[in-house]
Amino acid sequence: MALRWYVVHTYSGQETKVYQYISEQVASGDFGEQIKQVLMPTQDVVKVKNGKKTKTTRKFFPSYVLVEMELSKETMHAVRNCSGVTGFVGGNKPQPLREEEVRRILGQTEKVSRQQISEVPFEIGDAVKIKEGPFKDFDGVVDEIHPEKGKIKVMVSVFGRSTPVEVDFMHVIPIS
Repeated sequence: MALRWYVVHTYSGQETKVYQYISEQVASGDFGEQIKQVLMPTQDVVKVKNGKKTKTTRKFFPSYVLVEMELSKETMHAVRNCSGVTGFVGGNKPQPLREEEVRRILGQTEKVSRQQISEVPFEIGDAVKIKEGPFKDFDGVVDEIHPEKGKIKVMVSVFGRSTPVEVDFMHVIPIS
């Protein structure tokens, strides 16, 4: 039998525990060649709150863990009986992921590991005040957002003319 990717459903918030347990079992060789690897796709997200950057990890598929394994009664029993697991997607007859789904998921996680995703605290049209830099204390309106750079373009009035200024997320605060 061939190794295929299966989706394991977990209780909410238990993904990390299930992932670690199965990973430890695989590393110790308890499953031999029947379970090859476990995956819990995540991405790092940078949030700006009150002018401070905080980095958090967000799960792509909350409540799910992917397992590459040979489907047998033993492996199904071993995975199902992990603390925090509710079962396989597909119930008593787990359905493996299609090859293109696996490639997309694996490609997505590789791509995301190279870039950080920023959660943008602003929207186009929001009124903001610049709190640092040469345009400190200028009020403006968000014109463009560049989450990959962590910057926004703000239109400020300089000598009565609307002028675009690019600033970091951390250097502006919303005006309520």
